Amino acid sequence: MLRKNTYNEFVKILSKPRSYLGIGALTLLILIIVLAMKADGKSILSFVTASFEQTLSFSGNVLNGNLVAFIVLQMLIVHVPLLVALVTGDLISGEAAMGTIRMLASKPISRTQIVLSKFLAGATYTLILILWMGFLAVIFSGWVFGKGDLIVLNSDGLVILKEADVAWRFGAGFLVAFLALLTVSSLSICLSAFAENSIGPIVATMAIIILFTIIGSLDVTVFDSIKPYLFTTHMASWRSFFENPVRMDSIWQSVIVLIIHNVIFVGVALWKFNRKDITS
Repeated sequence: MLRKNTYNEFVKILSKPRSYLGIGALTLLILIIVLAMKADGKSILSFVTASFEQTLSFSGNVLNGNLVAFIVLQMLIVHVPLLVALVTGDLISGEAAMGTIRMLASKPISRTQIVLSKFLAGATYTLILILWMGFLAVIFSGWVFGKGDLIVLNSDGLVILKEADVAWRFGAGFLVAFLALLTVSSLSICLSAFAENSIGPIVATMAIIILFTIIGSLDVTVFDSIKPYLFTTHMASWRSFFENPVRMDSIWQSVIVLIIHNVIFVGVALWKFNRKDITS
């Protein structure tokens, strides 16, 4: 019954134009980045590497698909949460707004299974987004620019990763990025259980993300004790896969924090929905 209801919930997602708006917006943004890098990527790259050219000599296909994929992942992981929240934020509240929540509760399925099916459907949509993003960033960019070693600039300096050592890093990076976006999906569905319209959960989700991001970026001592527990602090943990050596301890810490947030959000949504008055 849970599997069948999850399928029905996913069909509902596909029936909404906003679902395709998110995929279309994601496609357009990546195409713009690819075209911009194709048109003026070399000058952008030389600006970044200018400070190293006095001591290092760069040769070969530096501007390649791997570098463009890294840039896409770094830029869009900030914007994709909005596309996720736009769809998942009304999975429960949308039923209340349309008056179909009573009919939904009359099905031979528990309220707990109803909520879980919505979480699974939202997770499936999020997975499709991240897979499509990965295809465009890695496969399409690789076809346009070719392959080569990946140059990554981080806080420790310049890291050069061999082409043969890049594929697994992107795979692991997108997997952690999916977990981060799944947290956004769980948060928006959780907030949706408290609302009677679709706008509130979507706006509230983005407001929380912005607030937590600001707190995480402020160099204020009073916030130091809570920063490690904010899920936004760990949303960019995929970058650790592009360091040499890879800091697995930091990655596992981020994964655990994100999983705990997902469990909390699901638990709160289950608690609220099971006590929700849907008969009046």
